[in-house]
Amino acid sequence: MQNTTDTRDLRLAAMNLLARREHSRLELAQKLRRRFGEGGLLDEVLDALAMEGLQSDARFAESFLRQRVERGYGPLRVRQEMRERGLDEGAINQAERTLSPDWDALAEQVYQRKYASSPVGDNREKARRARFLQSRGFHHQSFRHLLDA
Repeated sequence: MQNTTDTRDLRLAAMNLLARREHSRLELAQKLRRRFGEGGLLDEVLDALAMEGLQSDARFAESFLRQRVERGYGPLRVRQEMRERGLDEGAINQAERTLSPDWDALAEQVYQRKYASSPVGDNREKARRARFLQSRGFHHQSFRHLLDA
């Protein structure tokens, strides 16, 4: 009887988390372990949720990518954050193929929003702006032309 109650509580907690937002399997497992501890039931519940389509790493990857693009983050940073959340390269690549963000245009939007009409100036300022865009996760090729203007 205890096993059934534990499974039900674990499943309910997982579904409550998923009702708020998409979670990767790794994120969900980490949150549930903090509350329920280690155990074989966790994998069973997570497998069942995935089989029922309630938890999906592919769906999470698309949602996460969309959110990060809207916030102005580049491909290097987004990919790293996705890996940290337990997504494999296949899920990451599929999300990028599905959404196909224009990283160069996004880099330009981020640059314009931050530096609007102020001229680049000297090399120190150019380096500072390059570091900013690199910290956002953009490839140098995506913004090099913006610094030369």
